[in-house]
Amino acid sequence: MTNHVPSDSQAPSAVSSASSEGPLLKVTDLKTHFPVRRGLLQRVVDHVRAVDGISFSINQGETLGLVGESGCGKTTVGRTILRLIESTGGSVHYDGNSVFDMSASEMRAIRRKMQIIFQDPAGSLNPRMRVGRIVGEPLEVHGLAKGDELRARVESLLERCGLWKQAADRYPHEFSGGQRQRIGIARALALEPKLIVCDEPTSALDVSIQSQILNLLADLQDDFGLSYLFISHDMAVIHHVCDRIAVMLDGKIVEEGDRDSIIESPSHDYTKALLSAVPEADPRREKTRLVYEGMRM
Repeated sequence: MTNHVPSDSQAPSAVSSASSEGPLLKVTDLKTHFPVRRGLLQRVVDHVRAVDGISFSINQGETLGLVGESGCGKTTVGRTILRLIESTGGSVHYDGNSVFDMSASEMRAIRRKMQIIFQDPAGSLNPRMRVGRIVGEPLEVHGLAKGDELRARVESLLERCGLWKQAADRYPHEFSGGQRQRIGIARALALEPKLIVCDEPTSALDVSIQSQILNLLADLQDDFGLSYLFISHDMAVIHHVCDRIAVMLDGKIVEEGDRDSIIESPSHDYTKALLSAVPEADPRREKTRLVYEGMRM
């Protein structure tokens, strides 16, 4: 795979392509701690270990599901990988390149290959900007298109994500939640990334709309060879979309494996508790709700 560096930014060789034989993303002993300050002088008295030494990898075209209850640190993992939050320790390698060692110009180039879809489609879109500008802004920032070409690419992205060309002239508040999430997906696709962090992209949507968004993400993965880090608290969603599953508890991964083995034969009690929380489709079947000590109820 070759990373194309924008003409206005000559990135050093550290962003060059690595061997395609290795994983696309490799996370090793990742830590993200936040200081706890108290007193008049705001001295650091402790740290919140949001992410406390986790490791995993994602191959080209693969979906890894990162699942756990709210507050376990899974969203922090996704944002740390993209350097939206700075790490405390560990390493992240994208296509063989160390993300944490990159300069600002190198990060500008690599961000074209790594994008994110946020949980709240309304909060992630600027209400003062028309949809065409929201989707086209990444293309403008990286100098990839302008004028009529920019408009054409934006319209093509919107149509590919299930919207219509004229949506480019409207504002985010004129759309439903599912439509706004489609706009967010179109924006994430604009730079033709290879890896997308999906941060609970369906949790704020109605169940019927969730399935549409999940099917769209699956179609886009097939069409463009995308890799996903899919973050969710919903085991049913994770089972539907992911190839492998990593279960996260209190900043650590407690169990990892292929989808079927985790769902059918979980080894950790916390994983069993998460699976027991999945609603049963048949109301006539009784299901025992397991509670893992320390779970947030």
